[in-house]
Amino acid sequence: MKNGASILLVDDDSAFRHVMANELRRLGHEVAAAGSAEEAVAHLAGQEPEIVLLDLRLPGRDGLSALKTIRAEHPAVEVIMLTGHGSIDTAIESIREGAFDYVTKPCPLDEIEIRVERAMERRALRQRASLLERALTPAVASGSFVGDSPEFERMMRLVKLVGPSDSTVLITGETGSGKEQVAKLIHSLSARAKKPFVVVDCAALQESLLQSELFGHERGSFTGAEKTKPGLFEVAHEGTIFLDEIGEISPATQVNLLRVLDTSVFRHVGGTSEVRVNVRVLAATNRDLRAMVSKGLFREDLFYRISTITVEVPPLRERGSDIERLACHFVERLNERYNSNKVLGVGALEALRRHRWPGNVRELLHAMEAAVVVCEGDEILAEHLPESIRQGATAGAKPPACEGRLPTLMELELTHIRRALEASNGRRGQAARLLGISERNLYRKLKEHRLEE
Repeated sequence: MKNGASILLVDDDSAFRHVMANELRRLGHEVAAAGSAEEAVAHLAGQEPEIVLLDLRLPGRDGLSALKTIRAEHPAVEVIMLTGHGSIDTAIESIREGAFDYVTKPCPLDEIEIRVERAMERRALRQRASLLERALTPAVASGSFVGDSPEFERMMRLVKLVGPSDSTVLITGETGSGKEQVAKLIHSLSARAKKPFVVVDCAALQESLLQSELFGHERGSFTGAEKTKPGLFEVAHEGTIFLDEIGEISPATQVNLLRVLDTSVFRHVGGTSEVRVNVRVLAATNRDLRAMVSKGLFREDLFYRISTITVEVPPLRERGSDIERLACHFVERLNERYNSNKVLGVGALEALRRHRWPGNVRELLHAMEAAVVVCEGDEILAEHLPESIRQGATAGAKPPACEGRLPTLMELELTHIRRALEASNGRRGQAARLLGISERNLYRKLKEHRLEE
């Protein structure tokens, strides 16, 4: 394979684990090992691999039971079963339960390698399907934006000015503040509104896959490239492409992206002929790109090219009365979904006003959904709100001090990541979803804060 996979090898035979793990590492894979189903599930809760090689016969809890847990809690992980000759029927049952494939012991290394390559190809196809599903989501109308605070109205005035233009726009703001919604609104106000709106989550894809997704590839350009595939820039032709989390792309991709922005021309991965497209580019980030430029992490020429116009999405805590308006708006939408007639009580509204909303609008939406679901009557009380909002209500009006001083943004981020990990019982995938970021982005932050195991 061109790029190694991250693999968890689960087998109770220590000699087999040792030999197979070493052979897989020699082939370029990153390998962790576990001797039981319980140990494997615990490992997955902390770090999610791409592939699990899972023995059917394990002491205590068997492999089939472990497979069901993995498929339920980690649907993105591909599982390849390891089985003896006498367990073929059980292996076939495992396929019905969601395993990708099985290999009969003793396991020839070339057979394992072939299965791993195919499993990685299926992961790539699933990710592409997810990208395309997001890509053609209809743009939102301005009526779905709720707010009357000065900060919100200032942003909306700028959006309505830049929307009809064809300029490149950089949308900045904290995680969960609504950057993708703003991008959709800009697209809907443009002459391209009836053309594709293609979303690319730059942080969610590995570098090699990101290049292929953006620019397409030629048949045979790498293992698994069985036919020529158009890139998402081609899918977005005459429409808009939205590059979310653009601060996460590598220097190599930055070079190719700059060329597309300057010339509207690119080449497929492995190709020689030029492809010309007519695409408007919108980009978003929650990172300080100017600081990244000064550190040499982001190209200065690309930064100035994408930030022709910058729209800053204000954090929810700075939007004053919008918190109450948005909360009521979300409750109305949820009432329609659940066929209920619930309203926010005075105590709940007061708790919402005092909370600092580190997760911004996304956090508020999830809080309202939780409250509507657990509220048995017609009035949503403070006790129906998530515990983090109830607990943070008193301290929320003022950030906690660190040794007599205000905490830095780095310290606040560290505290918030720890809270998300605690709330998800250490499951990084779930913690990333709570934080509203990709797992790749979370792993990077864990390394920055030295929280990785």
